[in-house]
Amino acid sequence: MWRLQIGTSTWIQQFREAFDPAADLEDEDHDLTTSDYVMHAICLPWKLFYAIIPPTDYLGGKVCFFFALGFIGITTVFIGDLAAIFGCIITLKEPVVAITFVALGTSLPDTFASMAAAQADDNADASIVNVTGSNSVNVFLGLGLPWLIASLYWNNPSETAMEDWKVNYPYNKFKNVWDDAETPSYKFVVS
Repeated sequence: MWRLQIGTSTWIQQFREAFDPAADLEDEDHDLTTSDYVMHAICLPWKLFYAIIPPTDYLGGKVCFFFALGFIGITTVFIGDLAAIFGCIITLKEPVVAITFVALGTSLPDTFASMAAAQADDNADASIVNVTGSNSVNVFLGLGLPWLIASLYWNNPSETAMEDWKVNYPYNKFKNVWDDAETPSYKFVVS
């Protein structure tokens, strides 16, 4: 059976490509410029970090896929922390930083990648897949997953969680989420 080889076969190959400034270039005859070396130096820590992901040959790419999801999660946590620190430094609330800077930081590169793909190809298939896939991941994982986790957590909370809930959402502030019964109903509250 004939298969297309996309990706790498060994970790050594991945680390060699991470250290090679010309590895990302599609044109073999392209002479590296100063900006190519500067971008390589800036991206080198990320290239090395992601070179740890198992090669695509292991179990038909399944290991690579699940490790890549985990690494994306780690990167997301890191970027979220950086955004929170940035918002604290410039005295903006976290939702404002998330909606403006983080959203722009994730959407603009996708937009430029889609534009480049549309200009290079004879159809817009790659552009549409890029935009649709990116937005799907952002919406489903960015909104749906936290809400699912929170709703599962608050469905049957522990005693300490209920005490925290009472402190954060007192009766006089959220009357509509408390029942008249002796045992209050603890619910996932978005404030």
